[in-house]
Amino acid sequence: MSNASDDPLLLDTVLRPSPPMSPRALRIVFVVVLAINFAFALNFLLRGAWPIAPFMGADVALLGWALMASTRAARRYEHVTLTPSRLAILRQPVKGAATEVEFNPYWVRIRIENEPQPGSGLTLMSHGRSVQVGAFLGPNERLSFADMLKNALSAAREFRPT
Repeated sequence: MSNASDDPLLLDTVLRPSPPMSPRALRIVFVVVLAINFAFALNFLLRGAWPIAPFMGADVALLGWALMASTRAARRYEHVTLTPSRLAILRQPVKGAATEVEFNPYWVRIRIENEPQPGSGLTLMSHGRSVQVGAFLGPNERLSFADMLKNALSAAREFRPT
């Protein structure tokens, strides 16, 4: 009889959201927007419309915050591993400690909408517990991962140790 550590790895994948752009490209976009807003703000200041300048600065500050937030959000991931005796999902959020959810692969059911849309989900269910996986993936990526996971789960259920 083999133990779980001797089980072959049937699936080992890391799901990550797509980053908005490379850090260099984000800096270029931010500097270009900053330069344009500065030119407009200076123009308004020279014409005596000084109350507009703070709004031009707020615009750039909000853009900078949004770019940083999207870059930070792209650092989260989900590590999915499957052996014949264990399906594990390790979730690493942007902030905080990682959490792990485990299932027996024999009993796991997958629910995904046939017409994947931006709001549709991929849910793994077993014995009254459920967990949504890959919520940050695009609809086609989520469907592709669901197919890969279904095939790996079928292989886990059919696995016979030698």
